[in-house]
Amino acid sequence: MKCAEVITPHDVSPEAAISAILSHGGPVLLDLDETLYLRNSTEDFIDSARPRLPALVLMRMLDAVKPWRWTGGETTRDVWRVRLIATCFPWTVRRWKNQVTGLAKNFTNLRLMEALKTPGTTPIITTAGFQPIVAPLVAALGLPQAQIIAARLSTFADRRNGKLHRVVGALGDDTVRRALVLTDSAQDLTLLNACARPLRAVWPEARHQHALSGVYLPGQYLTHVKRPGARYIVRGILQEDFALWVLSSMALAALPLLHVLGLLFLLVSFWAIYERGYVDNDLIAARFEADPKLSAAFLDSQVATPRWQPWIWAFACGAIAIALLRWPMTPVPTDFAAWVAVLLATHGWFALYNRFDKGARIWMFAGLQFARSAAFVALVPIALIGAVALGAHVLAKWVPYYVYRLGGKEWPEAPFHLIRLMFFVVLALLLGLSQGLTSLLSWTALALLVWNLFRARQELAAALTTARRLDRTDTRPPP
Repeated sequence: MKCAEVITPHDVSPEAAISAILSHGGPVLLDLDETLYLRNSTEDFIDSARPRLPALVLMRMLDAVKPWRWTGGETTRDVWRVRLIATCFPWTVRRWKNQVTGLAKNFTNLRLMEALKTPGTTPIITTAGFQPIVAPLVAALGLPQAQIIAARLSTFADRRNGKLHRVVGALGDDTVRRALVLTDSAQDLTLLNACARPLRAVWPEARHQHALSGVYLPGQYLTHVKRPGARYIVRGILQEDFALWVLSSMALAALPLLHVLGLLFLLVSFWAIYERGYVDNDLIAARFEADPKLSAAFLDSQVATPRWQPWIWAFACGAIAIALLRWPMTPVPTDFAAWVAVLLATHGWFALYNRFDKGARIWMFAGLQFARSAAFVALVPIALIGAVALGAHVLAKWVPYYVYRLGGKEWPEAPFHLIRLMFFVVLALLLGLSQGLTSLLSWTALALLVWNLFRARQELAAALTTARRLDRTDTRPPP
């Protein structure tokens, strides 16, 4: 992505850039993306992949693996993305060639293109984009004879070495030293420093549209807007809520593998609706709260947030989950009715929560955490000790929120896992005292205790390390 917010010594207005081109007598080197072409050619190429949903899933899987870590870092990310799209959706290349005429018509930088019509001005297109993508686009822009210096898809080196290396290799040092270079990217600073007329202009008409941003996929809002950079799906959902779902119910499952798979589909179903509550929460906060707590990504987010598609995902994944959880038996209508009721109740409670003041939210928050922790119980039986673990989880989630709402301006640094461990032990002991200690003698109880201890290991170690006995501390004043 272009770094328009970075300031360089070569920053000029678009008008000054056009005047400089009109008066320059040497070579003119033009950036393509968001300069001559007012969008990003790589993103638009990926966006042309069909079908869109599988393409988006593929891109998200790639982002999770991050193979560019081994090929030169973030600069080589687009090489992986374009290669994967071209390999898995080979018809995209043909679709792209058919689309460039329309894209060029709608997104050509007309002011800049008019300046290039001056006799003797033949621009050289220097771009970080890829040759097979930009060549038909440049021709559609009306410059079929222009020389193009672009990155190759056959190697990572072009992206690693940068634009200056490619330009010098193609044109030579002397041409670069006499050239006017116009770009919008601060990443081209080395090329700008090497030329005669360095110009960096950010065009207000330019738009960086992320590929496939109009496609809905559960979890995207959570990952990119609500909790960006936090890996919350893995750390906060799979390693916490989902782990509890599995540990609390696995002992009663006839087919463990199908049971876990069914719970996973049930999780997707539930979170499609719960995530919609987050979207509504941000929209209500932005509209009605004086000091809304919104992430920086909220204002410029390009994540799709449709109203009805989450319900389609929720119903479809819920139906698959029920079929897996009931296998080899046939699901009954009450199973589907029960799960639909859970989804509707969760959606309604979240909507109410979003519309009440902060004082009321203190108590309503516990209901949201109960839904997250125990929604699956509407379809899946759990052990009694599993109910204790779920209760401890809800209480441990609620306590920091209670402290936050009562006086803190920031979320408190509470040892969540240690709090949950304490609640689990206390509630489990109460269960044992009331029902007999044999109620605690099960593999489920042991698994939940070990899991809670493991998750709280660092917080528990820190608490033990800092603990001091008052009766063994030397409090005598120094002589």
